[in-house]
Amino acid sequence: MAPGELARIEPAGQVEPWKPATCGPTGFADLPLDNKELEILDEVIDGAERVTGLRFSAYLGDLGADSRATALGLHAGLGSDAPSAVLLALSPGQRIVEVVTGTVAALRITDRAARLAVLNVVSSAGNGDLQAALINGIRTLADQAGTLPDRSSW
Repeated sequence: MAPGELARIEPAGQVEPWKPATCGPTGFADLPLDNKELEILDEVIDGAERVTGLRFSAYLGDLGADSRATALGLHAGLGSDAPSAVLLALSPGQRIVEVVTGTVAALRITDRAARLAVLNVVSSAGNGDLQAALINGIRTLADQAGTLPDRSSW
């Protein structure tokens, strides 16, 4: 067991890591976010894309045994947008956050900026608010990327 990890003692004397229960919104047991929450997330992503000129994508769900490979595959699935895309992937059940940037996006979003976004996601997800976790992560990444330069004068 890792330092600082909570444990529970089973009747047989075995110690197992404590895992909080996760649940979805009422009435949407198989969906982590309801329609209104998805609309708000979509508005945040749209705003981030308008301001930065980058493509933002969010994934919420299980990332499998190799979370990085799954996140890279999801990012590659963005096709021709992948070079200028940023993927924020959150797997609350696994307690994993992955940020993947394309080659163009990586010029504007540093590893330090991605780590800051991950800290914001973890902070909100730790409180159980998955929508806020994704929104805070996208906003942090967009803030770190900065605004799209005005090209009308070029």
